[in-house]
Amino acid sequence: MVMFEPPLFVLADRTLNAVVQQINDDQWSMSIPEWIALGRVSRDGLTLRKLINYHAYDDIWVPDMLAGKTMDEVGAQKWKNEDLLGKDPKTNFAAIVHAAVEAAQRVTPEQLEQTAHLSFGDFTVREYFWQITQFRTFRAYEFAALIGADTTLPVDLVSGVWEQLLPNVEQWREIGVFGSKIDVPDEAPLQDRLLGLTGRPPRG
Repeated sequence: MVMFEPPLFVLADRTLNAVVQQINDDQWSMSIPEWIALGRVSRDGLTLRKLINYHAYDDIWVPDMLAGKTMDEVGAQKWKNEDLLGKDPKTNFAAIVHAAVEAAQRVTPEQLEQTAHLSFGDFTVREYFWQITQFRTFRAYEFAALIGADTTLPVDLVSGVWEQLLPNVEQWREIGVFGSKIDVPDEAPLQDRLLGLTGRPPRG
C-alpha cells in the first residue's frame, strides 16, 4: 500500500533534516561535486551551506503553498537571497522543516486536488507533494554520501517514491528532471534500483 502523500513528504523532510543534523562544522564550506545535479542552481562558488540554505528556502514556502496562496500574495521576494540558516544552521533548518511538516500534517485527502501556485506554474497539491517529496528524498541520499554519513533511506520512503515515480519517470526524464537510467540488477535492493532509475549511481 502506497503511503498517503502528506505523510510521505513528512518522512522525506525529516529524513533530509536528519542528514543535515549530521553535518560537521568543517563540512559546511565543502564544494558541491559534479555528481550532484543542481538544476537551476548555479554551481559557481556553491558550498554545502549555500545549497542547504536553498533547501531551507524551498521548505519555508511549503506552508503558504499548501494553503493555496500565490507567491505575490505572500511576497515574491520574501526570503529571496536571505541567509535562513544564520549562526545556528542546524537549529534554524530544523525549525523550518518543523513548520513545513506541521502544515503537511493538516492537509486532508480532499485538499490534494486543490491548486498549489508554484513559481513555475499551477499544480494540484498532490503533484506538489510528489515534487517536493522526491526532491528531498534524493537530496537526503546525496548529502549523506557527500558528508560520509549512512546513505540508507527509510524503507517506506523508498517504496513510496518508487511507486510515485514509475508512471511518470520517462516523461520527467525527457524534460531534464532525471538523467539517463543506470542499469541496476533486478535483485538489487529497491533503493539501488530507485537511484538507478533516476540516473544516480548507488553509492556506499
